[in-house]
Amino acid sequence: MGVHTSTGATAADEQELAAVKASTLIESLPWLKRFSGKVVVVKFGGNAMVDDALKQAFAEDMVYLRYAGLHPVVVHGGGPQISAALDAAGIESEFRGGYRYTSTEAISVVRDVLAGEVNREIVDLINEHGDLARGVSGEGSTLFEGRKRGVVVDGETFDLGHVGDVTHVDPSSVLAEIEAGRIPVVSSIATNTIDPEHALNVNADAAAGALAIALGAAKLVVLTDVAGLYADWPNRDSLVEAITVSALTDMLPTLESGMIPKMRACLDSVVGGVGGATIIDGRIPHSILLEVFTQRGSGTEVVPDDRAASTGAPVVTSFGTPAGEIVTTGGTAPGGPAASGTDTKGQS
Repeated sequence: MGVHTSTGATAADEQELAAVKASTLIESLPWLKRFSGKVVVVKFGGNAMVDDALKQAFAEDMVYLRYAGLHPVVVHGGGPQISAALDAAGIESEFRGGYRYTSTEAISVVRDVLAGEVNREIVDLINEHGDLARGVSGEGSTLFEGRKRGVVVDGETFDLGHVGDVTHVDPSSVLAEIEAGRIPVVSSIATNTIDPEHALNVNADAAAGALAIALGAAKLVVLTDVAGLYADWPNRDSLVEAITVSALTDMLPTLESGMIPKMRACLDSVVGGVGGATIIDGRIPHSILLEVFTQRGSGTEVVPDDRAASTGAPVVTSFGTPAGEIVTTGGTAPGGPAASGTDTKGQS
C-alpha cells in the first residue's frame, strides 16, 4: 500500500501531480523567452470587470506577468459602472447605433467613473501584491487626443455628444511608468483637440489598440465575454483559433456590432506593427496566463498574412463574401464551411 500524505493522496499521486506542474512550467519557457522584457497591452473588460473573483484573478495575472519579466499595460473601459453611475445621477443612458450618447452632463460622470472609481479599484487590487501599479488618464495630457464622432444608422448620421475617436497617442507617460518598473493602468478618456475643456469618451478597445501600436507592443490581449470568434455560430465547435489580417478584413463587416470594435482593434494593431493580437474569454480565471504562456493559448489570434504558415494552428486565411466560405491553412475549417456568426452574448 502506498504512503498517504496529510491530504489523503499517495506519494505516487503527489509525484505525478508534481510532474504535471513541472511540465506546465517548462511549456512556458519558449513564451518567457519570447516575451521577457516586452510590452503586453491588456484591454480589461466584460464580466471580469464586475465579478469580484475574476477581478482578483486579473490582478494576480498582471502581477505574475510583471514578475515574469514582461511589461503589462492595462487599458480599461467601464460600461456597467458608467451605466450605474448615470442611473444614480438621474441621467438616462441613451444608445445610438450601439454607441452610448454622452451629453455634457454625462461626460463629467463618465470621467469620474473611469479615471476615479474603476481605475482606482484596478490599481488597488494590483497593489495588494506590492507597490506595482499606477493610474494614468488620457485626459489633461497628450496620452490620448481625439475628435468627436457620429454614427450612421439606416443612412442617417446621429450626433453622439462627447464621444470620439483617438487621433493621436503620446505614450511618454505610460513609458515613464514602465521604466520605473510599474504597471500602468490607463483609462479610456481622451482630450478633445477642438474643445480641450471637454473630455471625450473613447472606445476602450480602440484605445488599447492605438496604445499598443504607439508602444510597439509585442502583444495585444482583449478580454471579453465570449470564447473568441466563431466561423459558424451557434456551432460552438467552430471557434477560430487564428485568422489572418486579410480574412478578418473581409469578415469584419459581417460581425455583430458588439464584436466589431474588439476585432477592429486587433486588426488595426497587427497592421500597425504589434506582434500579435488575441481576443480571449475573460470569464475564465487566469485566461491571460493561458494565452501568453501555453502552446495552445486561448481565444482567437489575429496574425499577419505572412505568418499564417508558421502559426502552428489552423488559420483562417480567406473569407469569401457573401457566401462566407472559409479557407484555412494548417487544418480544416473550424465548424466546416460557411458563416461569420459570433457569440452575441455580452459583446457590449
